[in-house]
Amino acid sequence: MGTRTYAQYCGLACALELVGERWALLIVRDLLVGPKRFTDLRHGLPRIPTNILSSRLRELEAAGIVCRRVRPLPASGIVYELTEYGRELDDILLRLGLWGAKTMRAARAEDTLNADSAILGLRALFHPEAARGLKASYELRLGGLVVHARIDRGKLEANEGPLEDPDLVLETDFSFRAVLTGDVSLEEAVESGRLRLVGDRKLLAPFVEAFRIPPVTAGTAS
Repeated sequence: MGTRTYAQYCGLACALELVGERWALLIVRDLLVGPKRFTDLRHGLPRIPTNILSSRLRELEAAGIVCRRVRPLPASGIVYELTEYGRELDDILLRLGLWGAKTMRAARAEDTLNADSAILGLRALFHPEAARGLKASYELRLGGLVVHARIDRGKLEANEGPLEDPDLVLETDFSFRAVLTGDVSLEEAVESGRLRLVGDRKLLAPFVEAFRIPPVTAGTAS
């Protein structure tokens, strides 16, 4: 990215020079879900200044992480998408997202959530081993945001939008994280109204187990 350098002969330092600038990894996160127009990226990251978004996209493009293409007719305009090299960040961002989820603070009034971050969040938190015997479809309604998850015996498909006939609909807010960490029980979340359900309630507990946020492991140095 430009002339910024750590002057370290190190792969990690090189990676940080490529994607370590503010907003860069969040742009990559949203593009992991699919190609986006500039206005789509701006909408998903409402606090990013337009000039910074333009700069980050130029830098990511120069680094071979992002490319531009013209959409074929009948669509029009330019979209940004990840290159093959850029898509190699998929597993890295999922692991980093899970790591960060363990110590997320309570949501603030100004915090936002877009569909791309919700989808990547589901993918990051998913525990295939906990869902090996589960086959179910879930619709999550988070305020005005709707995403869904289809689980088929340890495999996950997560996308934006409602499902035609979900097995269970969960309507909740940011406080649902406390259920996934185990800080709030399922019964308390439902009774308090913070979690509203439509459909087969027996599928709620398996959902929580499949997306549970593990605690931070505190160890001692040897």
